[in-house]
Amino acid sequence: MNIQIFGSSKCFDTKKAERYFKERGIKFQSIDLPRKGMSRGELTGVISAVGGIDGLINGKAKGAELLRYLAYEEDKLEKLLEQPELIRTPVVRNRKLATVGYCPEVWKEWIESDS
Repeated sequence: MNIQIFGSSKCFDTKKAERYFKERGIKFQSIDLPRKGMSRGELTGVISAVGGIDGLINGKAKGAELLRYLAYEEDKLEKLLEQPELIRTPVVRNRKLATVGYCPEVWKEWIESDS
């Protein structure tokens, strides 16, 4: 397994995700999303893994309403790269697989399939 957790130190679900993997003895890399963001390649990989860019948008974030009015996916992608705080957290990656939000049932499948 190669787990990366993109999240925010202020996000309760990010803390729960980190605790989930710690409790199972699974090493992970924690990335502060608001401070470091995601590369274009990471973000496009996550978008394809979760089935679209709209599932990544944090509707509660300041400025998220603007994304609804952008017609093109490329424009939304650029906005998420510029303002990573608009991405819903945590984003948990395992190679080419990814989840957005707290998804222990999916992570459990990853662990079982890796065993």
